[in-house]
Amino acid sequence: MTGSPRAILDYWHEAFDGRRVDAEGDFTLTVVPTLNRKRPAMILEGQDGSTRAALTPELAQAIGIDAAGMMMVAGLRERLTGAGVVLHDPDFLFYLAGDTAPAADRSKAPRQLTEGDRAAFGTFQAEASEQDLEDAYVELDHWAVFGCFDGDRLVSAASAYPWENSRIADLGVLTLPDVRGKGYARAVVQAINRYSRQQGYEPQYRCQLDKHASVALAKACGLTLFGKWVVASDAS
Repeated sequence: MTGSPRAILDYWHEAFDGRRVDAEGDFTLTVVPTLNRKRPAMILEGQDGSTRAALTPELAQAIGIDAAGMMMVAGLRERLTGAGVVLHDPDFLFYLAGDTAPAADRSKAPRQLTEGDRAAFGTFQAEASEQDLEDAYVELDHWAVFGCFDGDRLVSAASAYPWENSRIADLGVLTLPDVRGKGYARAVVQAINRYSRQQGYEPQYRCQLDKHASVALAKACGLTLFGKWVVASDAS
């Protein structure tokens, strides 16, 4: 996590800031009253070797954390599973290093999209699969949207929105299958990264561990792996 921008470090510090429960080694468990009740547990495995976990007070009481004594992350997972709490598949978290100037790839002429691009954006979405649309979560109504065109056809787009009242801009990117591997995705991600930084936000790139093309794209855009983030479904 060394080299990460202060806004990123502060956000994750605050996210796990709560009553500390006994833990071992590089594992820290906290009970956080402000944790989003829609995800009553989360675990962050950092690239620095640390692992942090947070629970809502209600969930901590339900699984008997205070009576558990010293605990490792495997023990926490077992208790969550025993209580019927479902942990989602982890996401990789990528950020720009604090001293990194976002690159600009203008070879594909990425530009910011506006309401005037709605028809082209609608056609773009119609050409994408439902799974790709769900995974990418790219919307024209987001805080910032950039796209690349092949002629009059929108072929790649990235959008971002402020992440949970922070100075982080969470982004998604979608490129149509027949033009993948041609640099369009890299161009739009680099463009939205530059815009986010210019607006005082830090871009955040998330993808699942088995999305190898997405991981490769993040690295190609100069983003650095921060860690693996796991959240739980609402236990109710």
